[in-house]
Amino acid sequence: MRPYLFFILLLFTTTVTSQIQGDGEVYLQGDLINPKFKGGGLEKFYDFVNQNYDFGKVKKQGKMLVSFVINQNGEVTDIRIIQLIDVESATEMIRVLKNSPKWEPATKNGNPTSITIKFPFEFKLKT
Repeated sequence: MRPYLFFILLLFTTTVTSQIQGDGEVYLQGDLINPKFKGGGLEKFYDFVNQNYDFGKVKKQGKMLVSFVINQNGEVTDIRIIQLIDVESATEMIRVLKNSPKWEPATKNGNPTSITIKFPFEFKLKT
């Protein structure tokens, strides 16, 4: 059985537009410009994860919630698994995120700022 990774955009969108943590402050909308991955939006990041994740590590279906920081230099740091399916799937997700290319960092008032992203993943096994 080959598992497939399905993403839930709704949670990411809600997290980014309603509450974003950066530089010790909580911003509500304002002039915050969200980070970009490879010059594009979230779809490009999904493509990266799909191309680099070893789906053979997924043994059961379920939801995984990952939190990470895109710092002022565009690096992915402070990776945390908030909700996990199993250790193997979580370890593989951490590996993929650690190998992520740099992002274009978020900006606040024209200055780069760190931002925390909560990112949901849903794994479903194809039968």
